[in-house]
Amino acid sequence: MQAQPIRTLPEINRLSIIVATILLVYASSRFVFLPSQGLNLSIAGISLPLQADFVTLAAWVSAVLAALGTDWILSDHPALNRDQPYWQRTLPHLILPTLTAWVISLPLHQIQVGWQWWSVLGMGGGLLMLVLMSEYSVVDAEDIRYPAAIVGLTAISFALFLFLAVSVHSVGLRLYLTLPTLELAVGLISLRTLYLRLGGQWRFTWTGVIMLIMAQIITALHYWPLSPARYGLFILAPAYAFTSLGAAIEEEQLSYRIFIEPVIMVALILLLAFWLT
Repeated sequence: MQAQPIRTLPEINRLSIIVATILLVYASSRFVFLPSQGLNLSIAGISLPLQADFVTLAAWVSAVLAALGTDWILSDHPALNRDQPYWQRTLPHLILPTLTAWVISLPLHQIQVGWQWWSVLGMGGGLLMLVLMSEYSVVDAEDIRYPAAIVGLTAISFALFLFLAVSVHSVGLRLYLTLPTLELAVGLISLRTLYLRLGGQWRFTWTGVIMLIMAQIITALHYWPLSPARYGLFILAPAYAFTSLGAAIEEEQLSYRIFIEPVIMVALILLLAFWLT
């Protein structure tokens, strides 16, 4: 007798509470006004002016809520191996929801309140819900939606990285703020993508190599006269290529085929970048 496919769904009440709470934090950041505080850090004689305000606080609060909410949703998954340590059992699933909640806050803080702002808020809520449901699905490799969830999480990860790169470049951040922001994002995304593609194996060495290479590329492109969209695409192409190449090598696909996917994706991304005017 053929076994029935497994299809587990997160508890809808928990999912709704988490998404609604995060959206409420986003909304409050546009309607609650508190005086900003200027911070002037000095490292090795270099002055680093920073600005702390309620908008920045709301972005970090939403990220923390996404991490805690993901932990809460996964806690009742029937396939969750509770004998494993926390860093192996739940921590991998917190990376993308946390990054998603933080990145969604960026356009909401740059757009004036109106129909566009409410549209971004609604799409952000839908994206966050999709990420949470996908993370719930990849807990169990026997889940019928497991392959689609991996593809979806990978695509969302790099789409978020592209959006983050475009947003950072569009506001004209200095290199000392741009570099750590994008380096942290590419490190988390490559680490999570490798973990998903390699069946639950951490690859910190590959992540470190990718971050080192991307640091050189980000630094060089920072001074090029590029539009935000082109800058984001030029950053996205090597980030995806090296992550895909690392996964293929770890899977021991030691032939010319390991270059097919990275080369095709880089070519498509660069064609799109050069097509933009």
